[in-house]
Amino acid sequence: MDGKLQESQEQAQGSTADGSMDHLIASPNPEHPANHICTLCRNFYTLGWVTGTGGGVSIRDGAHIFIAPSGVQKELMQPANMFVMEYATRTYLRKPPVLKPSACTPLFLAAFDRGAGSCIHTHSQWAVLVTLLVEKDARSQGREVFDACFEIEQIEQIKGIPKGRGKDGMLGFFDRLTVPIIENTAHEEDLTQSLEAAMERYPNTYAVLVRRHGLYVWGDSVHKAKTQAESLDYIFRLAVEMRRLDLPWIQ
Repeated sequence: MDGKLQESQEQAQGSTADGSMDHLIASPNPEHPANHICTLCRNFYTLGWVTGTGGGVSIRDGAHIFIAPSGVQKELMQPANMFVMEYATRTYLRKPPVLKPSACTPLFLAAFDRGAGSCIHTHSQWAVLVTLLVEKDARSQGREVFDACFEIEQIEQIKGIPKGRGKDGMLGFFDRLTVPIIENTAHEEDLTQSLEAAMERYPNTYAVLVRRHGLYVWGDSVHKAKTQAESLDYIFRLAVEMRRLDLPWIQ
């Protein structure tokens, strides 16, 4: 048996040792959060977004939050690996004993506190490269790096990003997309305060870049969060290629 597959199966078996709350993750419905997270993790792995167990996915379903664990190969994720939290009390209803909760959890909660239905964290190379290009631009222009955002306009895929929380419709071709960037920290959970500050400063954003690290993106539903993650990754990759060709992001 493949070593990675055997490891994942052993983790899944261990995570069902306390079966009292397993009904929360047991469903034949592929849209059930425990199943849907597994599908997303496999898809994101093929895109290079969650390599080496990095990144994370969370979905809110009513009173419950479903969160992919830490340290599990994303392409081998199983429903039995899921953590389930009661949103109101921030307590785990289901906590697989052999797995660790995601270090992204407090950042996911920051998105849920602002009405999100799902929050996704990727380690996309294009997201990382964009943060480095913005940093380089800021330094060359004598501007403060911590205050710099990624901005781009007149790109069709911008239409995949909503105008902002509480606003109807999506951004248009002539609108400027602004994604704030926060500084990375040694530990994931230590990003929470700066992520929340960026959310407050840019209330219309549905995403925050983490310099030299990756992206947090959220949406009103898991489908919208996925769409926005895909749209942003397309835009980031395009921006890197545009810079290579000496094409401006802002007209």
